[in-house]
Amino acid sequence: MPVEVPGLGTGPADILQRIEWMERLLEGAFVIPGTNRRVGLDAIIGLLPVAGDAITAAMGAWIVFEARLLGVPKWQLMRMSANVAFDFALGAVPLLGDALDFLFRSNSINLKIIRRHIERHHPELRTISQR
Repeated sequence: MPVEVPGLGTGPADILQRIEWMERLLEGAFVIPGTNRRVGLDAIIGLLPVAGDAITAAMGAWIVFEARLLGVPKWQLMRMSANVAFDFALGAVPLLGDALDFLFRSNSINLKIIRRHIERHHPELRTISQR
């Protein structure tokens, strides 16, 4: 399966493409064989004690940073940061945290927040953000 690298520009469309690409990578890049369940690097890398959760939290923080470039309000950025922090804290719990990491998808939640912002403030991008 070829990997599509999103645009490297600084415009809102390029930023949105990068955010959507990272969300897919972290939350749904792979299908568990024999099931319909998609998992991403967040759940897989999160299996590594401490370092895995730190790496995926940094990747989630990058999504929050990119959202700032789209003009997402500070209160929503704080909410998004709290989602990433909660995901990190869940992952820090041995075994149970790894299981919960498959269920709580902070990056998908954050993408929904970004899409709501785009619908209101960047209507020209609405068709890009539809999957």
